[in-house]
Amino acid sequence: MCGISGYYTLNKAFSEVDLHAMTNAIEHRGPDAFGYYSDETIGLGHRRLSIIDLSENANQPMFSSDKRYVMVYNGEVYNYREIAAELRQKFKLDFRTSSDSEVVLEAYAKYGPDFVQKLNGMFAFAIYDKEKKELFVCRDRVGIKPLYYFWDGQNFAFASELKSLSQVPSIPKEINRNAVYQFLHLGFIPAPQSIFQSIKKVESGTWLRVSKNNLESHTYWSINQQVSEKIITKEKEAIVKLSDLLMSSVQYQIKSDVPFGVFLSGGIDSSLVTANAVNLSGVKVNTFSIGFEENKYNESVYAKAIANYLGTHHHEFIVSYKDAIDLIDTIFDTYSEPFADSSSIPTMLVSKLARQHVTVTLSGEGGDELFLGYGAYQWARRLNQPFIKAFRKPIANILSKSNSRFERHANFFRYPNENLKYSHILSQEQYYFSLDELDSILSENFKNTSGSTNTELLNNFGIEINHLGRNLNAMEKQAIFDLNFYLQDDLLTKVDRASMHFSLETRVPYLDHRIIEFALNLSPELKYKNGTAKYLLKEILYQYVPEKFFDRPKQGFAIPLQKWLKNELRFLIDENLSKEVIEKFGYVNYEAVEELKKDFLNGKEYLYNRIWILIVLHKWLLKHSK
Repeated sequence: MCGISGYYTLNKAFSEVDLHAMTNAIEHRGPDAFGYYSDETIGLGHRRLSIIDLSENANQPMFSSDKRYVMVYNGEVYNYREIAAELRQKFKLDFRTSSDSEVVLEAYAKYGPDFVQKLNGMFAFAIYDKEKKELFVCRDRVGIKPLYYFWDGQNFAFASELKSLSQVPSIPKEINRNAVYQFLHLGFIPAPQSIFQSIKKVESGTWLRVSKNNLESHTYWSINQQVSEKIITKEKEAIVKLSDLLMSSVQYQIKSDVPFGVFLSGGIDSSLVTANAVNLSGVKVNTFSIGFEENKYNESVYAKAIANYLGTHHHEFIVSYKDAIDLIDTIFDTYSEPFADSSSIPTMLVSKLARQHVTVTLSGEGGDELFLGYGAYQWARRLNQPFIKAFRKPIANILSKSNSRFERHANFFRYPNENLKYSHILSQEQYYFSLDELDSILSENFKNTSGSTNTELLNNFGIEINHLGRNLNAMEKQAIFDLNFYLQDDLLTKVDRASMHFSLETRVPYLDHRIIEFALNLSPELKYKNGTAKYLLKEILYQYVPEKFFDRPKQGFAIPLQKWLKNELRFLIDENLSKEVIEKFGYVNYEAVEELKKDFLNGKEYLYNRIWILIVLHKWLLKHSK
């Protein structure tokens, strides 16, 4: 697990000074070793966090055995031993290390770009062909590991984090106004966009090949392509298959030359990962959880009970508002571009706790999206009912005249069209701005200069969801949207930046592509059955942990933000949403923000994330304005 950076230039637009600055900016991703390679065309930089083969021989940049290729690599390929055995048998290769990095490099040298189909893991890497003077850049199937890039038609630069590319003076830093719009609606900036107009994200399941004046892009795997005509409908068969896949995935992912642990929230997903890890590990498993002083948000008692039942070595940290305040500035440095998911605060704190004991952790990301665990899927099902479709506007009007809870629910019925319903449901489930609200709060100057209409900015979300290998129900379609956008650009981004800030590698067993492909073609009746969400996962979990431990409402990994913003974090509103700050940047109407603040402080607590997202945007703008 590491940080990578580099460039490809034909006119010396970048230099070794740029390369060193880019690589130093991501030192936290790899404190154990660093290295560089450069010639008249290429520059490659690497920061290493040693996980597999701790020797210096596994440091990077790494050269292939024939010296033709040189690579910088970030990630873990879990089936590298099988691939290595195949390379030994077919090509009589003798490996110099026991690292997965060398296997990735030699597999590319022997098979070319198609070798990525063999990889089971999370990764982002760049391989330079010194003979052809071509650079090959690749990101894993679901975007677990990040990769940003700049391309102006002649010059290319890439890095694990946006802050790395921000170190290069010759890369323009013009704000991407369309990305601001998407951010205020979703709470994150979806790939391929970034906050800067000239910098993009490599999309998941995609590789790029850079050569003289040419950038080729190829999607080698996508969520949508995995949806097939046939589905698994037999419950017993599904339980056996999923149990085997989960055990295989966890078995792969607990392999490490350094200590590992598990993030245990006390929910379904992390508890099942923990149970598998306990059964498969030859040592006592470390588990880590976060709790809150406010009882309403404190799920740590459940995590501790499950840890005690499974016999783990459990560690917990009870969070106060002071811990959050201490992290505020760190969070904005860590995420590099506007990012509104406030659960990044406890994620950073549990990562800090875990790093004191281990170097690798397992996490439960992906379980909700793959097995229909979110409340958003209930909303998708409701809104798809014929009666609701026909009368959604009158229903919204009636609800809006009730108390604040029903007023919040009214917004769910106000989606603009079927294509935009998916982003709308996500937005309202997360308490962010609907498209109608954005029309009201954004300044006329911003809307006139964004370059696109509101619908055009978001219309790409969902069009392909209606053209898949089979007809999906409303819950499945919402889950496909989440897998393509929310999982990659919110949840995985949150975990990667939070954990790597503390030089901690986090692995995600549910996102083994074999499990994804299984879940996408599992009957929805086995995911949501008789009112029970994540039915199949629960049936497997209850083989390890009694059902009584989970007889409670689902809780997200949230902090008491609405309470803190009214009290201990009120200063963030005053500092970042003042008339002076709002008018300095001119993205939103100050009068509309004042009205929003007044409604929130006078009791409409569901508006807290709209306040928070505006704080995040303006705090980021203040930090990056000259």
